[in-house]
Amino acid sequence: MGHSHHHHEQHEHHHDHAGDLSVPERELEPGELNRRSLMRRAGLLGAAAMAAGAVASPAAAATPRHPGREPRHGYQWLAGDHHIHTQHSSDALYRVVDHVRHANAYGLDWMVITDHGGAAHARIGVEKVNPDIVQAREAYEDVLIFQGLEWNIPAAEHATVFVHPGRNEVAVLKEFENSYDGSVKNANDSTPANEALAVAGIAFLGEQVRRRRIPDALFFANHPARRGVDSPHEIRAWRDSDPSIAVGFEGAPGHQAAGIKAPLGPGSGRGFYSGSPSAASFPAYPVESYRTFGGFDWMTSTVGGLWDSLLAEGKPWWISANSDSHQVYGDTAQRGPNSDFEANGRYNDPVYGQPTQVTAGDFWPGFYSRTNVGAEDFSYAAVMRGLRAGRVWVDHGNLIGGLNVRARVAGSRDSGITLGDTLVVRKGTPVELVIEIDLAAEPNWAQFVPVLARVDVIQGDVTGPAADPDVFTTPSTKVVKSFEVTAGAKGSVRFVYGIGPVDRPIYLRVRGTDGKRSAVGLLGAGVDPAGPQMDVLGDADPWLDLWFYSNPLWVRPRG
Repeated sequence: MGHSHHHHEQHEHHHDHAGDLSVPERELEPGELNRRSLMRRAGLLGAAAMAAGAVASPAAAATPRHPGREPRHGYQWLAGDHHIHTQHSSDALYRVVDHVRHANAYGLDWMVITDHGGAAHARIGVEKVNPDIVQAREAYEDVLIFQGLEWNIPAAEHATVFVHPGRNEVAVLKEFENSYDGSVKNANDSTPANEALAVAGIAFLGEQVRRRRIPDALFFANHPARRGVDSPHEIRAWRDSDPSIAVGFEGAPGHQAAGIKAPLGPGSGRGFYSGSPSAASFPAYPVESYRTFGGFDWMTSTVGGLWDSLLAEGKPWWISANSDSHQVYGDTAQRGPNSDFEANGRYNDPVYGQPTQVTAGDFWPGFYSRTNVGAEDFSYAAVMRGLRAGRVWVDHGNLIGGLNVRARVAGSRDSGITLGDTLVVRKGTPVELVIEIDLAAEPNWAQFVPVLARVDVIQGDVTGPAADPDVFTTPSTKVVKSFEVTAGAKGSVRFVYGIGPVDRPIYLRVRGTDGKRSAVGLLGAGVDPAGPQMDVLGDADPWLDLWFYSNPLWVRPRG
């Protein structure tokens, strides 16, 4: 009888407003918004719905050669990287196939080529890189290769923009870049008009999907705290302009080798986060925001900070981790001789055998950072759906082998809901969080087996839309439970956190660490007693400080 009751509670979760177009998107729960987006793309909503045949059908599932492709808990967990530069970027040098070969070797299932937006790229670069991507797709069927670009967001930093492959992928990216890139449009200054142009750019992408010019498009803001120019109200405006397109930001930037101490490395900050406030910076950001913490951006790593202030609104906003690979640390490549980037939109193919690049700050895709996405199958569409839904966890240095986080009615045998989704229960129903972790069993690419030391549960209240769009703290969010991992543990570990009777909407997220560098969080020991420590400029070996982070899930009482 008890099991039947719990089963009923789980079914409540499916009675939502996703299909009721009288309910505006701003009032939907994250899970409902995800489902409405999916229904719209499947041609199931509204007068704008066209023939369902216009939506690309999922590609046939590849033979599972990568461990994440073995279906677990209903999903394949596909590792990827959405921020990679090639010889078509003015500050990079590698061929598309060089990155694809390495990404495949280092276990990635999907990747996005994101050459810098700018005059040369907008003029010819978008077209020039496409044949290289198409050729790599044919040669490496084991990796999903998206075409995108690194957008110079008007009035702000950079962002990954990418689209589902198809006959219009080049045309839409080219039109987008020529119409909305901050560099191309000379719209980098922090003015209301430029901020509005950024919002219009995201809306443009959503319109291309609705018009069926492209099957799908996504936006992630890149290295958001690096220069302090992505203000809280801008991030909220991007998200709200089209929540099915603008879905998150980098929780951890690329350039992770940049912190390796000189003379063996660049001797900078992880992510090249080594700057300080400028006239263009948001003035309320603290000086600490210009550094990484355990390799993670201040917006993500601060418990009760900016990311949590977004999650407390109850709206989806997800984190990722990637390489931002331009020039690889320890490599011997240099740009091909006699290159004319401005004329050709690319550098000549790289040449090898030069002195080892110890001042380069990057790793190959998959070598250090992973964005792990829960996908229904091995296809472009499924990866994009998983990213949009927030079924995502990220890690550095292969700290863990796998992660399964579920919220369910306490004592239930149901699987409950997973990352990015919302569990709806009757008010006062006891709820629990179940965390299952596959521990690392094999050496990572630095040739040691990482050891997980501790797992933290972070919980916050959902308080609704922020009254002040520039707020970047939320007082209720804190670490509510820490689990120590038994020394010498092998295989997998399982932790259950009893949330107790739920009488208000909440969200939960999970992080873990190798325990080598911890410090009291910026908002105090009562909020985060042992969070990531601020990385030391010039001496921050990324392999000696490993973390994983999950995206959130929500619990909402009804009645």
